[in-house]
Amino acid sequence: MLLSSDSDSDLEMLAQLSDCSDEDETQRRSPKRIRRVNYTQSLDDGDFTFRFRLNKHAFNSLLLEITPLLRVTSTRNYGVSPLHQLLLTLRFYALGTMLISVADFVGVSKSTAGRIVRDTSLAIAQLYDKYIYVHQRSADKFYRIAGFPRVLGAIDGTHIRIQSPCHLTGEEYRNRKGYFSINVQGVCDADLKFINVVARWPGSTHDATIFNNSVLRAECDAGQFGNRWLLGDSAYPNRPYLLTPILNPVSEAEHRYNEAHIKTRNTIERAFGVWKRRFPVVALTLRLSIPNMQAVIIATTVLHNICRNHNLTEIPSEVELPSIDNSTMPHNVIDDIPTMHRTDIINNYFRTL
Repeated sequence: MLLSSDSDSDLEMLAQLSDCSDEDETQRRSPKRIRRVNYTQSLDDGDFTFRFRLNKHAFNSLLLEITPLLRVTSTRNYGVSPLHQLLLTLRFYALGTMLISVADFVGVSKSTAGRIVRDTSLAIAQLYDKYIYVHQRSADKFYRIAGFPRVLGAIDGTHIRIQSPCHLTGEEYRNRKGYFSINVQGVCDADLKFINVVARWPGSTHDATIFNNSVLRAECDAGQFGNRWLLGDSAYPNRPYLLTPILNPVSEAEHRYNEAHIKTRNTIERAFGVWKRRFPVVALTLRLSIPNMQAVIIATTVLHNICRNHNLTEIPSEVELPSIDNSTMPHNVIDDIPTMHRTDIINNYFRTL
């Protein structure tokens, strides 16, 4: 195309072409802004709670607590805000599905979704000491269940299914039922809130081993909780602060002791059930690295207590869950405290039941 130097129209056309080229270059260099949906505004409270397992009030309170740990200071690479990081993580907990599914939910890659779940789970897990702690305020509520006095909490273990970690250590995580798992120790109060959680042992580990190597056991040995009792099943050793059922009751008092023990200890079974139904990710099969799975387990127990604090009712799961079985290892631990210890307890406290 030939242009005359003295043509005003040609000069004007050249200026327009130059402006267009500059605009195209600016558009190529400037980052695109991805518009992500704020579901706290687009959904009503009922639909929001069903999809994210927390109501809006609990969600906003939690977001304020963890935002300093998730702050995004740059818009490079389409940075995901703390709000959408928390939404993605809660959606992952609610579905317990592949990371790619929740990645599409917010509009990020699978690897970014994995990082978000990891970082957000670790941030929530850091709230453990605030929401999960041993207290002695439930003794009266425990007593009203079946007349069992001085109860500190109910203890048990539950298996969380996982994908085999690797061929070298995988068999350590295979439990007695043949699948890979993490054996999680939980202690709850009468309101079904967790007061102690340990989530670092392979599925092949016995419940008693987890307890014997726990900080809780050291605190009980030191007499930190006075004359309070933990109630456990026959997988645990009988100790002055940890009472188990009598395997072969004979007298009426022993039968009453067992009945009161079973009814009171059932709170931990119920707590596990409520926890897994609200957060199906721990009822299905976790497919993450071991540290990330441990973070998810602790984070969901923290969220469980937050839900109990806000008096949130149970909500149905969006996915089909397997039958929840909280049984762990065979009950074959030999008591290392004489049977007379329990007999004295029965005679002193359960004669009038």
